[in-house]
Amino acid sequence: MFPFKLSLNTSTLIPYKLGIEEQIRVAAEAGYEGIEIWVRDLEAYAAGGGKIGGLRSSAESCGIQIVNAIAFWAWSDEDAAERARGFELARRELELLAELGCPAAAAPPFGRVENVPLEQMAGHFAELAELARGFGVEPLLEFWGRAGRLSRLGEAVYVAIESGVADAKLLLDPFHMYTGGSSIEALSYVNGERIGIVHVNDYPASPPRETIADRDRVFPGEGIFPSGRFAKLLHEAGYSGYLSLELFIQDFHGSSALDVARRGIESVRSAYTVT
Repeated sequence: MFPFKLSLNTSTLIPYKLGIEEQIRVAAEAGYEGIEIWVRDLEAYAAGGGKIGGLRSSAESCGIQIVNAIAFWAWSDEDAAERARGFELARRELELLAELGCPAAAAPPFGRVENVPLEQMAGHFAELAELARGFGVEPLLEFWGRAGRLSRLGEAVYVAIESGVADAKLLLDPFHMYTGGSSIEALSYVNGERIGIVHVNDYPASPPRETIADRDRVFPGEGIFPSGRFAKLLHEAGYSGYLSLELFIQDFHGSSALDVARRGIESVRSAYTVT
């Protein structure tokens, strides 16, 4: 049984240097139900004269949903001026996402956050949520395994609770759970309705946890991550949303973008089947 929906994070296609229109076409042709865009690609499209409304129509005609956006806003930076600039950037980019009809955006601990108490971070997240929801966009609280703060699932759950944001949702990622030392068994404490989206990937035993980098990620099922157990825990938590393939492989050795996208679907379906 495969109780989830399939999405492609366009980081997976970075080696091909495709514009956002082509990214959408490839994801749709491969058979994904959703796509996660990067805001920088949307901005490049707009700067080149592209019409956001036209891009939205293009995705709709392809039969694919734009389900989330990858953004980098310094919403909890320890420096007030830098944080203010982060919120201003968020405001400008949220306008584009609202026009595109994108329902959510990632909110990772971007910037200098190592000295920010979790309680204070929760307050900043509440501010971001108020801003984003004013545009009809949901911020998804993401933890990064290598971040100075907000590096573990438990910290993310704490920040979400303490923020007071109604129905605050998390963004999960196996790679960040691994590098930050989060146990996947902790998912038993998370309600599936509080998970906004799940990035899926895998990682090899070498390089070790201390030095492994994003570029070392591999397709689900090709590394040491217990994808089957993770899938079962997600299902038991009541999650039936998108699994979004997020890789940063730098060279696919002659495979086309469409080949890679299709390979991704096969790997996710195989690794995340619930028995």
